[in-house]
Amino acid sequence: MLTILNNKIQSWIPILTPLSVIVGVLFYQTSQDFLFLVSWLLAFMTFSSSLGLEFKDTRSLLKYPFIVILSIIFLHIIMPVLVYFLSRFIFDDYLLTIGFVLMFAVPTGISSVMWVNLCNGNLPLCLAIILIDSLLSPIIIPGVLYISFGEIVSINVVSILLDLIWMIVIPTFTGLLINKIVNKNVQSILYKNIAPFAKLSLLAIVLINSSAIAPYLNDIKWQTISIIFLVFFISVSSYGVAFIICKLLWKDIHIIITFVFTGSMRNIALGVILATTFFSPKVAMPVIFGMLFQQILASLFSKIMFRYILKYNVSQAF
Repeated sequence: MLTILNNKIQSWIPILTPLSVIVGVLFYQTSQDFLFLVSWLLAFMTFSSSLGLEFKDTRSLLKYPFIVILSIIFLHIIMPVLVYFLSRFIFDDYLLTIGFVLMFAVPTGISSVMWVNLCNGNLPLCLAIILIDSLLSPIIIPGVLYISFGEIVSINVVSILLDLIWMIVIPTFTGLLINKIVNKNVQSILYKNIAPFAKLSLLAIVLINSSAIAPYLNDIKWQTISIIFLVFFISVSSYGVAFIICKLLWKDIHIIITFVFTGSMRNIALGVILATTFFSPKVAMPVIFGMLFQQILASLFSKIMFRYILKYNVSQAF
């Protein structure tokens, strides 16, 4: 029953996410009363996702050190730098630039596992990138923000670090320890039973935090439309840039698929929480709009990857 519910929610995520934004904006006065829940919801989401990870997943770091390191560089240096200059050039607004950079400073999305698995990518490598990137996030995210904006805006690095440890590191280690202690059957049952509630938690986070951008959507201006278009363009571009890098460096289609999805998908729920907790509500606009496109683009590019596989690498992929 819960597995069916989980699959139903997963298939409806591209529709339910924008609906959650709309509900959060329309009923922002009510949704603001539940802001205290968001860090707990994300911690629960992280714990749920970590039940699919194991300490042994880090072995791929030894097997593919260059790929893992390049993934981290792409996620937290190449894309944030491109986004920084592009958003500064178009808007000349540091609050919006912080939002765009934050959207690409957060770790890779856990849901990339589903798309990598669906497209027959290198799943152990994908899990290693997710695990290592998530555990490094308390250092990487404050570092990227401070280097980019430390002299312009006040950034509470210590508070951000502590929140990341609470929402990401502790739940991840808890899930990893449970996986170490229990047998595979118990791990699988536990993961399947709480998976739908983790997805509902994601929708709740989107709904609650959308209240922060309500004042900017009550009177939609060209700037709001421009933000949405730039978020879409950058999100699409991340797939394109990741694919070009892969084509220049590797021939293995499994590695290409893994790099493209782990490099392009983000833990945007974490970005939304950080944006609404530590910055002006305006910072949250690009991050929240980023959630509208993530699963839709992943679905679109999975079809593109399948066509690429069938055309050039049938023997390797299947």
